[in-house]
Amino acid sequence: MKRLEKPAILVVDMLNDFVTGSLTCERAKAIVPATARLLDAARAAGVPVIFCNDAHLPGIDRELKIWGDHAIVGTKGAEVIPELNLCEKDYVVPKRRYSGFFQTDLHILLQELGVKTVVMTGLHAHMCVRHTSADAFCLGYDVVVAKEATDSFTEEDYLNGLAYLKTCYGADAYSNDELIDMF
Repeated sequence: MKRLEKPAILVVDMLNDFVTGSLTCERAKAIVPATARLLDAARAAGVPVIFCNDAHLPGIDRELKIWGDHAIVGTKGAEVIPELNLCEKDYVVPKRRYSGFFQTDLHILLQELGVKTVVMTGLHAHMCVRHTSADAFCLGYDVVVAKEATDSFTEEDYLNGLAYLKTCYGADAYSNDELIDMF
């Protein structure tokens, strides 16, 4: 099996509001155990874990006009779900748009960590994971997807998201076991 070149795990929007709160994705609950397992394995292997979290300003952010209030800065809904065991050595990058890169310090953090490959996890394969992957690709990172740790509101959105990532960014999707073997 091939090895990933200097990987980091990007965890997109695995927040209370997306899993059990105001913008609940019922399918998100199903990926929590697999995501937690992958993050634990990454941490044990010395692979950086970076949470790219919606952190919206009330009444200001454009996404709120489309999706309603969710992941408002300082609220319980904007916190990483407890099952993912956010720990001191993890990184948190707040974002106000779909992409984890748009006007955040994610790119400089990845550069300073020497990352070459981003492993995409979280919500939603056809939206925030897609936009973060687009920017990662355009900035020169290899993009792979953890298929057991990524999802969307519907199966159709999930499959369309994975297909788009493969077609446009060459992003292969792997199982947790495959990814863990590649760390």
